[in-house]
Amino acid sequence: MSTSSNSESIESERSKDRRLDDEGTSSRIVTSGMPMEIVREIREDPPEELEESNWPAKGGYGWVAADVREQSSLFRWSRLLNSWLNCTPVISKGVSGDIVSLERVSAIDRVCHGQEGATEKFFYMYICHFSQLHVRLPLDDFAMGVLRALNVAPTQLHRNSWAYLQAFRILCQSLYLEPTPYSFLYFYDTRPRRLATWLSLISRPSISRLDAFSQSFKHFKDRYFKVVVKEEGKAHFLNADGSTKFSFSWTSNPSRYKDMGMEELLAGDKEVVGMLLKFVDKLPTKGLVRSGKKNPALFQTLRKEMASKAKAAGKTDVPNLQESVVEVHVHDGTKRKAELSPRPEKGKDVKKVRATLLGTGSTSGEKGPEAGTL
Repeated sequence: MSTSSNSESIESERSKDRRLDDEGTSSRIVTSGMPMEIVREIREDPPEELEESNWPAKGGYGWVAADVREQSSLFRWSRLLNSWLNCTPVISKGVSGDIVSLERVSAIDRVCHGQEGATEKFFYMYICHFSQLHVRLPLDDFAMGVLRALNVAPTQLHRNSWAYLQAFRILCQSLYLEPTPYSFLYFYDTRPRRLATWLSLISRPSISRLDAFSQSFKHFKDRYFKVVVKEEGKAHFLNADGSTKFSFSWTSNPSRYKDMGMEELLAGDKEVVGMLLKFVDKLPTKGLVRSGKKNPALFQTLRKEMASKAKAAGKTDVPNLQESVVEVHVHDGTKRKAELSPRPEKGKDVKKVRATLLGTGSTSGEKGPEAGTL
């Protein structure tokens, strides 16, 4: 066979391959002149999911900003949602996955919509809550308390503000402090807009202790799904009278906070605020949030280390039993010290602790599931 005729034959096979590919049925490849047929799987969305686009839009949400009420979700497609959930932890370790059902939304559902027509109680969550901010269900008392104090649903609080919340919890727990909603909100102001949109916490410049998670948190608005509370999960999300422990739906009147004073705080709140005010510089929010992924002991007791240093220096007493000090080592190598208030119920070993706070690390863009999961 001549070279020219062989080339024509291969080109003919390629042309046929392209035609079949365009038809979406099968294709051929040529290996050593022998055509091999490959059948490609065609994945169609369920007819009922396609049909939802013809449903009438829900009304009554003129109090919500247009960019919120017009934003549909990518997770109207069940197979796409399942692909994300297969590689994104949502439920806390040791908690049964039966407490909730994670479900797609319809083509006309919007993140600001309420419970109209629902037979089961539900709320929306963004996938970035779990993939980037390491939120887990069920929400703890601190997170639910902040949502109640702000009078917002989980998706109504901006993602950067959720990052503040996550970092604050980890920081407090590492310092053996109990995070409380109002000790957290003491460091922020809120300015709700007339047309409801995502509520942002605005750091109070003179006392802010956490830097911004990201200057621009992109690719989250169209990635929300439905969390339906099941019978096994009611105790986690509902009060004894059946009311919700936080707002499940967006509200038109988020709470406004401005320059909260110490006199507005309870004793437990003041203890937390007083401790954190001893830090001079801002702490890395992203580092703290990322550390929560594996929940390492960022702040560990160092009695043995201090005792060893004291012995080497010829001292007969152990410094950390005389004074409570926190040494905070930040990623740029600088150090800060702050006194710890006595916490006798925790024992002497927690009087001296040190933390290595992680750096700012990864980018803020949302990543999709790994290749091959769709």
